[in-house]
Amino acid sequence: MTVTFEFASGRLVELGRAESLARASLALPDGAYTTFRTYDGARVLGFADHLRRLEETVALEGQAAALEKEAVRRAVAQALDLTRYPESRLRVTFAPPRLFVSIEPFAPLPERCYREGVACVTLPLRRQNPRAKDTRFIATAASVYGKLPPGVHEGLLVGEDGALLEGLSSNFFGIADAVLMTEEGDVLPGITRALVLEVATGVLPVSRVAVRSEDLATLAEAFITSASRGILPVVRVDEVRIGDGRPGPLT
Repeated sequence: MTVTFEFASGRLVELGRAESLARASLALPDGAYTTFRTYDGARVLGFADHLRRLEETVALEGQAAALEKEAVRRAVAQALDLTRYPESRLRVTFAPPRLFVSIEPFAPLPERCYREGVACVTLPLRRQNPRAKDTRFIATAASVYGKLPPGVHEGLLVGEDGALLEGLSSNFFGIADAVLMTEEGDVLPGITRALVLEVATGVLPVSRVAVRSEDLATLAEAFITSASRGILPVVRVDEVRIGDGRPGPLT
């Protein structure tokens, strides 16, 4: 169960409960949002980057509004203190001047998803403003998720030129000839994506060029990333098996 609060006058006020973060978001005003999970109860990886993304999205959407970062920290801390889940998944929504925090227990994917990898399908879909994490895309994504074929974990957005851009709620990476490939321009600059690129520079060469649909069969490995998933191996896209159909060693 997801609990949503509004942060006003220095404290949280509960607004309601929903079955998921997506459902909770649909009840809020349009705005910028960011989603993350906790570690050790109250630690957040890249929290400052999440706050920066809220500001950047609001600016990209043409709203001149400053985000009070310490207010967000207090709001998140209060939400964690009120709910006291062992680990939490949170979504902060900034609809200037209003600030909302939605929180639910963090439920990791089954271990077999990481051990065996997951399947994805490509979609002829793109974000209107790819670099903005705007709540208006949540309804679109939720609708598409409900129509994915059985056994498919994620939908991958494909550009008109066949470039695999990103997932509905993730970033996509492919590995071919021991080179890590990922689209740089028309995608959301994910926080986990940035951490992967930082780490990857000490592991293998990086090419910030998208994998194309026609090149899927040449990939040795693939994976998607997000704050909740971490690094999740992809072993099939549409009907194309990636590598030998198992998570690879570089992933």
